[in-house]
Amino acid sequence: MLAPLLFVWPLSIAFTHYFANNVANYPYDQALREHVAAIARQVKLVNGKPVLSLPASARALLRADETDSVYFHVVTLEGKFLAGDRELPTRPVPTDESVVAGEIYLRDAEFRGQDLRMAYTYLAEPNMPRSQWVVIEVGETTDKRSQLANKIVASVILPQFIIIPLAVLLVWFGLSRGLRPLTRLRKTIDARKPDDLSPIATRRVPEELEPLVEAFNEMLDRMKRSVESQQRFVADAAHQMRTPLTGLKTQAQFAMRETDPEALRHALRQIATGVDRAGRLINQLLTLARTEGGELAERRQEPMDLSNLAQSVVSDLIMAAIAKDIDLGFESEGPAMINGNRLLLSELAKNLIDNALRYTPIGGHVTCRVVGDTASVRFEVEDDGVGISEEQAEMVFERFYRVDDSSSEGSGLGLAIVQEIAVQHSTRASLRPNPTGGAIARVVFPAWHPPVPPLPPPDDFSELYRQSPPVGT
Repeated sequence: MLAPLLFVWPLSIAFTHYFANNVANYPYDQALREHVAAIARQVKLVNGKPVLSLPASARALLRADETDSVYFHVVTLEGKFLAGDRELPTRPVPTDESVVAGEIYLRDAEFRGQDLRMAYTYLAEPNMPRSQWVVIEVGETTDKRSQLANKIVASVILPQFIIIPLAVLLVWFGLSRGLRPLTRLRKTIDARKPDDLSPIATRRVPEELEPLVEAFNEMLDRMKRSVESQQRFVADAAHQMRTPLTGLKTQAQFAMRETDPEALRHALRQIATGVDRAGRLINQLLTLARTEGGELAERRQEPMDLSNLAQSVVSDLIMAAIAKDIDLGFESEGPAMINGNRLLLSELAKNLIDNALRYTPIGGHVTCRVVGDTASVRFEVEDDGVGISEEQAEMVFERFYRVDDSSSEGSGLGLAIVQEIAVQHSTRASLRPNPTGGAIARVVFPAWHPPVPPLPPPDDFSELYRQSPPVGT
């Protein structure tokens, strides 16, 4: 705030000097006009020839100025000198049509190395050629004007030399006191430990800073929940990784002791299966971390056909279904447009179908279904597998939760990823027992419709009349 104030001060002085000169010029310009008018009254045009009657007393009065030098002359534009100072430059013949005889004009000039302020007028009879006009000019030096302008500037500027520094001090003092609570708040935040995410007390915070502190506390609360979630995630991930790694180590030790080739191959197959399971777990951990962290969510959502996407995912998983002798089908009534992120929704569909394949026995059925209407689009995955209870349905979307730890090879992360993606699309996923056996997973998305452009207004009343139905129809 102080820098702009100090910058404006010189501008204020410059503007004050400019306006002071204008104010100082006005009364002296009026006096010059009166001198020109007085001389003009003494000049008569007789048969187109000027006759001057200017007494010596009038000339002496004209030059009676203790401060400035006053000059005048009366000449014809043809160059005939009538009275005054011969050295004073004569005005040229005016070519501007706006210049008329009898009007008094002002101009700035230089004479004998001095600045002059001059007033002049032209005398002429009707229809007289401009070259025969008589010009009367009176000029004076600008000492009085400069003195008056300086007095005006001094009367305005001198108080500012007291007021402006005082204002700067007052502003600095006010800002220092006003920013003192903010300084205390900064010191409080600087003194905190890196792991201290507790809210800042608002008891001694000024009213103006309360919204800022409250917003900061809300951010701290979100960060605290995020850190706690990450800590739980790391702990759970470490626990989940320990089991397959321990199994791999045991199988490797067993394989090293085995001498029978067939048993050795079996042990190596078990190791390969364990590696695949650990790789799947790691991939799901990375996907969940990126999804919860918002890395994938930041990608732009766009209109897309969910039916087409789901059919593509089913095609990718058909070989996995054939390997387990499971009938994997797809049902759709046609295009189903939603607004979403194609990469995330592909992951959602893949996890739901993969989950159904894992919990469906050999020879079972899994059906992926997309049903849309004007308001919503429903994505379903139905199976006739082991099923799920209502109590389990409330817990299956938690991380690392598995319905049956003994029989399932899953990591318990697939449905957690599904729920996170659904939330980022402003909806929720559900998994409920299927009345005919097995389970049915469902995610309902808002339907997307292309925006309808507004009707253009009619160009004129005739167009409006043309579009209106006739009266009486």
